[in-house]
Amino acid sequence: MSANVDLANRPNYDQEIQDITDYVINYRIESQEALDTAINCLMDTLGCGLLALGFPECSKHLGPLVKGTVVPFGARVPGTQFVLDPVKAAWDIGCIIRWLDFNDTWLAAEWGHPSDNLGGILAVADHIAQQQAVTGGEPLTLEDIFTAMIKAHEIQGVLALENSFNRVGLCHVLLVRVATTAVVTHMMGGDREQIMAAISQAWVDGSSLRTYRHAPNAGSRKSWAAGDATSRGVRLADMSMRGEMGIPGVLTAPQWGFYDVSFSQTNKDLALKPAAQRKFSFQREYGTYVMENILFKLSFPAEFHSQTACEAAVILHEQIKHRLSDIKRIEITTHESAIRIISKEGELANPADRDHCLQYMVAVPLLFGTLSAEHYEDQFHLAHPEIDELRSKMAIIEDKRYSEEYHDPQKRSIANAIQVFFNDDSSTEKVEVEYPIGHRRRRSEGNPVLKAKFEHNLATRFPKYRCEQIIDLFEDKEKLLKTPVNRFMDMFVI
Repeated sequence: MSANVDLANRPNYDQEIQDITDYVINYRIESQEALDTAINCLMDTLGCGLLALGFPECSKHLGPLVKGTVVPFGARVPGTQFVLDPVKAAWDIGCIIRWLDFNDTWLAAEWGHPSDNLGGILAVADHIAQQQAVTGGEPLTLEDIFTAMIKAHEIQGVLALENSFNRVGLCHVLLVRVATTAVVTHMMGGDREQIMAAISQAWVDGSSLRTYRHAPNAGSRKSWAAGDATSRGVRLADMSMRGEMGIPGVLTAPQWGFYDVSFSQTNKDLALKPAAQRKFSFQREYGTYVMENILFKLSFPAEFHSQTACEAAVILHEQIKHRLSDIKRIEITTHESAIRIISKEGELANPADRDHCLQYMVAVPLLFGTLSAEHYEDQFHLAHPEIDELRSKMAIIEDKRYSEEYHDPQKRSIANAIQVFFNDDSSTEKVEVEYPIGHRRRRSEGNPVLKAKFEHNLATRFPKYRCEQIIDLFEDKEKLLKTPVNRFMDMFVI
């Protein structure tokens, strides 16, 4: 055979793609804990989306690309009057639920927010359910939504457990696109070949750069990037359902595949390995682990690595609020991932910059005893120069135990500690919080807070009677599971 030709024999789909596909098609959800957590996740995600509608920088992105467009059986965007094609609806829903960075989070080798997949899941489900209501097909129910949520969470989260895309400069929303594509193609009725083809297209897209998530370029794109990714998943699913061919070796193809092009060239540990070993690592098979262990942001709209630091700062607020001028130094003890993603000095240019700054997210609750989305806005920051004064006194220290237990699958801690030192050489105690209130280990404590948060967020958009209808439905689990998706979405229309 000549050395100047490529072998054109088409390969089988990469095993990673086959495994995701078989999980989506065949796995039966039997974990009651996963289902209960998914219900809470839907509540929290919708509530965060409704709250975001009060921010013009978010709402300016919403609506049809062509004003006045009418879409038969279009998908509704909760909290608005928009009825859109499923691709744009997925973008809009994904945008609002992620805008304030206030709902569920997954922390591992890679970070992310698996509820971002709800943009595509809800848009496609609403569109299908409305068609079924007219044609007489068996309607999609909320139980179908929860099944899709659990599987999308699992796909995104398991891929993230031991595979760091951020270390090679790629944004985690890549995993949103992959997970959305897989579950949405299945929801559309895709067979095994169509689902694999769609997933392959999601991988071949590559990924956004993380530039917009880090100093000095942090900005508002990080608030709509996941909406863009889940929307793309819907588009790729639709293309595959129309018969678009897949790319079977998208991950493993030498030179041209994802592993060689995007995952190993800037990762020295992988680049030095033989080609067959330059691939993803997997800690566990796909099941329900991710939904069961998902983290909720219940008290603070803050990047999750800072949640326990914010809790510690609130505890210290009463001790230091009358001694602000006497503060000499503030020590924040944290873990490696927090240092890599949110530890910043210097000027913070916009709200997106501030809600990913550990020092800012500690300074505000130290000063005021709380932290809300409004605290990141320009006018608040400008009105309180004491925030930056406190930031200038902060020292960031890594605790190796915190870093190790962050990755420990039996612990999954997100530990931070704060101690304040004064000019007279006195100090507060060192306040340590290892597990945030939204952690699996604090579910019984956190669930009532989550429900109260949901009720508050509903009230920012709907009248009292509508809020009561929605809350009553969520409290009747049996009725909730059987509720047709289109009827459920009716409740969230303005």
